[in-house]
Amino acid sequence: MYRKLKELRKKKGYTSQDMAEKLGISKPFYSQIENQMRKLSYDMAVQIAAVLNKKPDQVFLEDHKENQNKID
Repeated sequence: MYRKLKELRKKKGYTSQDMAEKLGISKPFYSQIENQMRKLSYDMAVQIAAVLNKKPDQVFLEDHKENQNKID
């Protein structure tokens, strides 16, 4: 799961449905991204970060590093 994404979304007071609407995607699609059940494209990462007023690295980098360590 993208913990930072979920944390930032909740700090903004957004639901998964709110995020989906802001991104122009369905709620299930967004939930799959947040739960890492769907591959995240660079463009979608940029769009999500923009909704949260962050840079993509600020939203996804820590979680990505943690996942890499699990693989190594």
